[in-house]
Amino acid sequence: MEEDIDGDMADIETLNYDDLDSVSKLQKTQRYNDIMQKVEDALEKGSDISNQGLVLEDDPEYQLIVDCNALSVDIENEIIIIHNFIRDKYRLKFPELESLVHHPIDYARVVKKIGNEMDLTLVDLEGLLPSAIIMVVSVTASTTSGKPLPDEVLQKTIDACDRALALDAAKKKVLDFVESRMGYIAPNLSAIVGSAVAAKLMGTAGGLSALAKMPACNVQLLGAKKKNLAGFSTATSQFRVGYIEQTEVFQTTPPALRMRACRLLAAKSTLAARVDSTRGDPSGNTGRSLREEIRKKIEKWQEPPPAKQPKPLPVPDSEPKKKRGGRRLRKMKERYALTDMRKLANRMQFGVPEESSLGDGLGEGYGMLGQAGSGKLRVSVAQSKLAAKVAKKFKEKTYGSSGATSGLTSSLAFTPVQGIELTNPQAHAHQLGSGTQSTYFSETGTFSKIKRT
Repeated sequence: MEEDIDGDMADIETLNYDDLDSVSKLQKTQRYNDIMQKVEDALEKGSDISNQGLVLEDDPEYQLIVDCNALSVDIENEIIIIHNFIRDKYRLKFPELESLVHHPIDYARVVKKIGNEMDLTLVDLEGLLPSAIIMVVSVTASTTSGKPLPDEVLQKTIDACDRALALDAAKKKVLDFVESRMGYIAPNLSAIVGSAVAAKLMGTAGGLSALAKMPACNVQLLGAKKKNLAGFSTATSQFRVGYIEQTEVFQTTPPALRMRACRLLAAKSTLAARVDSTRGDPSGNTGRSLREEIRKKIEKWQEPPPAKQPKPLPVPDSEPKKKRGGRRLRKMKERYALTDMRKLANRMQFGVPEESSLGDGLGEGYGMLGQAGSGKLRVSVAQSKLAAKVAKKFKEKTYGSSGATSGLTSSLAFTPVQGIELTNPQAHAHQLGSGTQSTYFSETGTFSKIKRT
């Protein structure tokens, strides 16, 4: 809708009407006159308490508020149309003024005050514009290329300024009426965003019921317009923010947190509008509690992060740690224990140079191995219990479990005389054990043992 309005405004700017009545027609409509008359009557007599028991949609005052909201939007569009008309006419006199004064009502007041005067030092603009803007306007007017307007064109311009100021006064009156009734129509919504912003939100949404049905992300955009930054940075500009930026909470929030505050305000405003549409809390306590919640959240956002505390050292463990023990650990120690030879290689005698594999201290050092005092180069290591046990298991596995005979023992004997002779190995072992190891021939004369010399 905003884009359509901007497109209509662009079309109106291209047209240069000479007659103001053909451009501005709102003030002569019957709807405008009827609504303004009702608003004036309602402001004179005040709020009617007898109708507060009716359903909100059936209340005539509520219907008048909805009409006033729609009328305020039409008045804003009409003021923009008249502003374009004034700019087209007054551009011949002071073309730089429209770039210095942007607000339509301020522009109309300044044009009406200056008129055809070329020397702005004779014109008192105090109260209409800030002092800095007044100085810039005066300096620019001294070097302007504009010329005085004809009397007919000047008169049309002054009439357009009067009509714009009259419409602005009518709009203020309408908003005053709506704000005075917002405490009854939407007390919770007014408690959060204020009566003026609540009236604008209702007017743009099309009533309280339509506002209550709207999601919070759309409430945030109500009243948002496309901003023309004229090439300046967009870092500080607040995009996608509508009427909510006019609230007191939004303005008092730091700029870095304003978008988060805007989303929070839109969410809580939607909840308050739903409470008001069902007349859930006419006293407005729900809105005040929601506003307090918003304030506490924004204060929480602004708190500095907690200071980083120094991490204490862990409590020392004074109890002795459990170490693994038993047969498996003893086996492992025996398997990887240092030999005496390695202990001597790791030890050096004071004042005596050690021998090395490459000589002159190069290569691997021998330590105390082979030196006087050590006794021998290679130390014989006594067989450990583990090695003995492993050797026994290997022997049993190789020769069998009996241990009586060896696998290399044969019952065949080679003799030079008779060739192969079968003998009893057990009897042969018995003979060897009985002292006959030196006998070369048996009693029968058979050669039983060969001895090589």
